[in-house]
Amino acid sequence: MAKKKKIEGLVDFAILSMKYKTRLTKKFENRIKYEDPNFDLIKSYIPGTILEIYVKEGDKVKAGKSLLILEAMKMRNQIAMPRDGVIKSINVVTGDKIPKNHVMIEIE
Repeated sequence: MAKKKKIEGLVDFAILSMKYKTRLTKKFENRIKYEDPNFDLIKSYIPGTILEIYVKEGDKVKAGKSLLILEAMKMRNQIAMPRDGVIKSINVVTGDKIPKNHVMIEIE
């Protein structure tokens, strides 16, 4: 029985029960890994400025209620509650300039 030699840098993958070997690029190896979304965090989807906040910590909020206004690219974006819940914490104040993916509000 012949031993299979492992070649450095190659990875195995299968398509329709056929096995293949390939080399991964540095760009692929260094990519940001996918994470499942956390629906308890309301993040900014675009950089902008917080104009108004309509809720306080501890408020019980129904789905669809407006939480805050985020101004981005000269547009006012109304951020609404995705589900029923309680506001755990608010991580922004009126006038804050925030980057993309900044956690604005946490929900319990």
